[in-house]
Amino acid sequence: MGVEMTGTYEGGLKVRLRHGPSGAEISTAAPVDNHGDGSSFSPTDLCAASLGACMVTVMAIVAERDGIPFAGTAFVLEKNMRADPRRIDRIPVTLRMAAGITPEQRRKLEHTALTCPVYRSLLPEIEKDVRFVYPDDAAEQASTAA
Repeated sequence: MGVEMTGTYEGGLKVRLRHGPSGAEISTAAPVDNHGDGSSFSPTDLCAASLGACMVTVMAIVAERDGIPFAGTAFVLEKNMRADPRRIDRIPVTLRMAAGITPEQRRKLEHTALTCPVYRSLLPEIEKDVRFVYPDDAAEQASTAA
């Protein structure tokens, strides 16, 4: 089943996007380094942010289904561009996980994140450095996935 979305150019290198099923709207703006004013997410910002949002969403589905602690899980990521051709080059992502997740649950959630639809949809050439951080590890050690 397809999901219809629409976009309308509003001038000033800004586009208003509308999600058909919900009617929700957001706007994009060209970034400062590409002739815009950077007043909102750029299209590539949305693409990168979608990676983190997708990872957390699919992990939450599994966590709810399997009774895995998940409240407060959050991510921070950084979109890095390349010039020629202009495209996303690298997206380091840090996922700060909830406390009380067992090693088996960690493996399940990490596999889920690394196989989310957005991760699989991004070009293989885009470096996706994903790091899972668990608060109950000694000295907040991180489990890192390629």
